[in-house]
Amino acid sequence: MDNDTLRLLRDSIRRFVEHEVVPKARAWEEQGFVPRELLREMGRLGFLGLRYAEEFGGGALDARATALLAEELGRSSFGGFAITVLVHTDMASPHLVNAGSPEQIRNFLPGVISGDLITAVAVTEPDAGSDVKGIRTSARRDGDDYVLKGSKMFITNGALADLYFVAAKTDPAAGARGISMFIVEKGMKGFSVGRKLDKMGWRCSDTAELVFDGCRVPAANLLGEEGKGFYAVMKNFQNERIAIGAMAIGESAKALELTLDYVKTRKAFGAPLWDKQAIRQRLAMLAARVEAGRQLVQHAASLDAEGRDCVKEVSMVKAYCGELVNEVMYDCLQFHGGAGYLRESAIERMTRDARVQSIGGGATEVMLEEVAKRL
Repeated sequence: MDNDTLRLLRDSIRRFVEHEVVPKARAWEEQGFVPRELLREMGRLGFLGLRYAEEFGGGALDARATALLAEELGRSSFGGFAITVLVHTDMASPHLVNAGSPEQIRNFLPGVISGDLITAVAVTEPDAGSDVKGIRTSARRDGDDYVLKGSKMFITNGALADLYFVAAKTDPAAGARGISMFIVEKGMKGFSVGRKLDKMGWRCSDTAELVFDGCRVPAANLLGEEGKGFYAVMKNFQNERIAIGAMAIGESAKALELTLDYVKTRKAFGAPLWDKQAIRQRLAMLAARVEAGRQLVQHAASLDAEGRDCVKEVSMVKAYCGELVNEVMYDCLQFHGGAGYLRESAIERMTRDARVQSIGGGATEVMLEEVAKRL
């Protein structure tokens, strides 16, 4: 994948976001979800399958495309929109491509890439977040079906999705080796959306609780081998964390852009805020740190594209960028003063949206332990 391809892709995504997302997304914040029509349009333009095989409508690109997409979606300033798309493209659907049978891929992947089938990944539970081994949802074989019992929490695209990649314990006594993944389709008997969750940020991201009350899933919907689900989740965390890190960089860059515009025009004590050395220098340092984060993301994405082990670098990305975006938003809101505290301000919304990025996809503390193990 050459630089010209990346540049053209970036320009295309940025134009789409500026014309089709930014003018409309405030309404999506009120309704609590991104319209299906918008996702289908992204599919039509090829944005939902950048890394998938061309025979199914994908772009056959690599992790550098993930990083680029995530950064540009982050620049929209609407974190809920960005995470809706990225869960579908880089956190949920990779489970199908990485572990699905040829038949499963043929059945589902074209719809995933077109945006006709929206996906979610259901691992987190009320008592198990970053600790995947701690999940309690069970899957018991019964003839030609598995029977799932349990619940999932904080599931992005939870109410919107058509396909759910669900982690459940097929052998509770086997620890990590007892977890399997299943394709659960909307409408399967015994499966329901418990409730939509009211969140501090990511307001246009549909987040829900899922309930599996004796949900019967055909054995043909087992994703990969029984007992290999934990390893599938761990493998995809690399992709997921690159996406979240790149999204944070896009949000940070946009916040700095908005704040620079503001401090150069807002006057205090007879002069623009930009004339205050402390403000200028703080913004300059944040700009340097955002660029450092961008380079770290691109380095991790390049290692992944080369097929190299980059757990350490990806964990660094998630920890560094998740903390950085919160630091950037804090200072940018501070420099906006009272105007930044109003709900009509983009910085107010972006500050709320950013807070979860040091939590979701692996808390900072967990990421730092992963780095420390490899030092």
